[in-house]
Amino acid sequence: AVNQDQDITQQLNDGVRMLQMQAHNQGGVIRLCHSTCVLLDGGTLEDYLRTVKTWLDANPNEVLSLLIVNIDNLPASAYGTVFAAVGLDALSYAPTTSPLPATEWPTLGTLIDSNKRLLTFLDNGADLAAVPYLIDEFTNIWETQFNVIDVARFDCSVNRTRGDTGTQMFLINHFLDKLVLGQPVPFIEQLGVTNAASGVGSLGAHVETCRTAHGRAPNFLLVDFYEYGGGSVFEVAAQINGVPYNPATPVASPASTASGTRTGGGASNTSRPGGNSGAAPGALSGSPVFYLVSSFFIGALAAGQLLL
Repeated sequence: AVNQDQDITQQLNDGVRMLQMQAHNQGGVIRLCHSTCVLLDGGTLEDYLRTVKTWLDANPNEVLSLLIVNIDNLPASAYGTVFAAVGLDALSYAPTTSPLPATEWPTLGTLIDSNKRLLTFLDNGADLAAVPYLIDEFTNIWETQFNVIDVARFDCSVNRTRGDTGTQMFLINHFLDKLVLGQPVPFIEQLGVTNAASGVGSLGAHVETCRTAHGRAPNFLLVDFYEYGGGSVFEVAAQINGVPYNPATPVASPASTASGTRTGGGASNTSRPGGNSGAAPGALSGSPVFYLVSSFFIGALAAGQLLL
C-alpha cells in the first residue's frame, strides 16, 4: 500500500509541504497504514510526528500542512494527546472559527512570524472545542474524484465536500490507477505523463481544467510518486503561485523498486489560500491551505500518500 518511495525528510527537503496519512487504531496505538496494516504498517503516528517536528525545528521559515484520514473514527482528543507528546501542539495554528473562506486563511508570513507553522486537517472527527488546532477538512476543502483509471476523468467536478464549494479551498486528486485483479493500483508506467507539467493526462493540464471550470487554481495537488518527472510537479506548483521554479538541488531519483503492485492513494502538492499578503494562491502542497509566497508540497509516509 505504497504511493511514495521517499521518506518524509526527503519529501520535505525536495519541496513537499503537505503530508497526508491514513491513521488506524491498533490496540490503542495510532499507527499509519494504507488500506490495512496487514498490507503495510508505516509505524506509529508519534514517531512520524517526531520526524515532522525535527524538520520544522531545523527549518524555522517553513510552513507545513498535514491531512489525516481518520479511518477508524478516533476522537480528536486521541490525536491531540500525540501532538502534545511530541511538542507539535505549540507549533499548530488554531483558527478562531471554522469553516474559514479560502480568502481568510492567514498568510505564510503571518504563520511564520507567530511560529504557528503547522496546519492539520482531519477528514472526520474534528472537534475545535476539544482540540482547536485539528481542523475539519471537508467544511474547509472540497476534493475531486479519486481512483481514476481513465485520464478523461481528470476533470474538476466536486466529489466530496460538506460546505460551500464557492468559498472553500479545493484539492485535486491527480494520480492514475490501473486495475489489477479488479483492484486499483498506481499506474507506475504512466507516471512520466501523469506527473508532467503539460500534455494530455498531465498534472498541468488538470490544473488548467480546474482554472477554467472554477475561475481559480486548486490549493492542493495530490499525486503519486512525486519524483517521477524530475520536479515537474513542483514546476506546476510554482506556475500556479506565479514564482519561478529554480531548485538548488535536483529532487530525489525514482526508486528502482517502484512497481505496479503498490495500491491506493496519492501524493499532492498544495498551496495555502488566504490573506492579503500578495502571495499567489496556488498548488503543490500536499494533499496539503493558505496564501502562498512560494510553492510548497505536501508529502506523506513512504507508505502513504503525498500532497504537493
